[in-house]
Amino acid sequence: MTLPPGFRRLAWSNLSAQAAEQVSLAAAPLLAVLLLGAGAAGTGLLSAAQTLPFLLLSLPAGLLADRMQRRRLMVIAELVRAAALALLPVLIFADMLSLPLLALIGAATATGTVVFSVAAPALVPALVPRAQLTIANTHLELARSLAFAAGPPLAGTLVAFAGGSAAFILAAALSAAAALLLARLPESPRAPAPPRRIRAELAEGWRFVARHDLLRPIMATAVGWNLSWFVLQAAFVPFAVTRLGLSATGIGLIMGAYGVGMVAGAALAPWLGARVRFGTLIASGPAASVAAAAAMAASTALPFAILPMLGFFLFGVGPILWTIGQTTLRQAVTPPHMLGRVSALVMMATAGARPIGAALGGLVGEMIGLEAAILLAAAGFVAQWLVIVASPVPRLHALPEPAG
Repeated sequence: MTLPPGFRRLAWSNLSAQAAEQVSLAAAPLLAVLLLGAGAAGTGLLSAAQTLPFLLLSLPAGLLADRMQRRRLMVIAELVRAAALALLPVLIFADMLSLPLLALIGAATATGTVVFSVAAPALVPALVPRAQLTIANTHLELARSLAFAAGPPLAGTLVAFAGGSAAFILAAALSAAAALLLARLPESPRAPAPPRRIRAELAEGWRFVARHDLLRPIMATAVGWNLSWFVLQAAFVPFAVTRLGLSATGIGLIMGAYGVGMVAGAALAPWLGARVRFGTLIASGPAASVAAAAAMAASTALPFAILPMLGFFLFGVGPILWTIGQTTLRQAVTPPHMLGRVSALVMMATAGARPIGAALGGLVGEMIGLEAAILLAAAGFVAQWLVIVASPVPRLHALPEPAG
């Protein structure tokens, strides 16, 4: 089935916005180290600045997405991102760039990603028929996967051969192109939202998720996966260096398998979705992460690089299948006027789990051992799979009906 023209415009804007994000995310730490002489503390500050908006701005973005035209909100966010990215080459040319300024600009660019991640899933049901939700979300995730796989190498090449400014000029142009595509996006008018207090609107969204038999395990599984993933992220690089004896190039190749897995997962989703029931498609994501965790755990006893490479590949496949399935489920069961808030609540919960997982992984790795941290992450991936398996989600044969 051919997707409607309005959605195709959203898909192209998504590809452009995701590419802008990945190029800037990869170029910023390179700029910090090569131009500003930053060390681990400096790159850590930059990473925190780039992730903090997901925790702080998800709920405000969700509230806005439910109260104003979503297309307009996304255009504003992309223009802010484009302006912030375009400012960087100016600061570099004027020799005025500092690490705090780079971190501040990184936070501003991440704001565009937060808004897009909240508003785009809320907009999709208005652009495509209900029967095409899964394939529409597959297209969006395939674009994200391609940007994830191609963005960092492209950014590294530009920084190496043309300087840091070139990477950010490209990212700004991509973000501006996304805004232009979004500006011409059709969006049906919605009835004006009644005046309400912010606390009441947030409480309404939270109650809806917490009481819903399908959305509650979806959120719990997402939180468990992010906790486990960041436990693993905190321990893997020192484990790869000290236990597996890998060089920076080898570690980069292993972690690059994650992006390859994302592309493979997005390509696999339509084939798998046509052959298994809808709930099985959703549960296959957490199951793939269990298989990935098993490969990572095996590398603590068998120090072969192929095992973590397989693990990272499967970690790329699983979340894409999961994201396509659970996003479609959320769109199907959530009332249209609450889609922004529900997406924001899921994003905020998973974002809050990330620093906790990273701190836990670092603490266990330091006090007990790197192998213990990797095994703890593996146990967490098993737990998140058990949460979804024990829920009604895997038994869904097709999209459920919307809530009343």
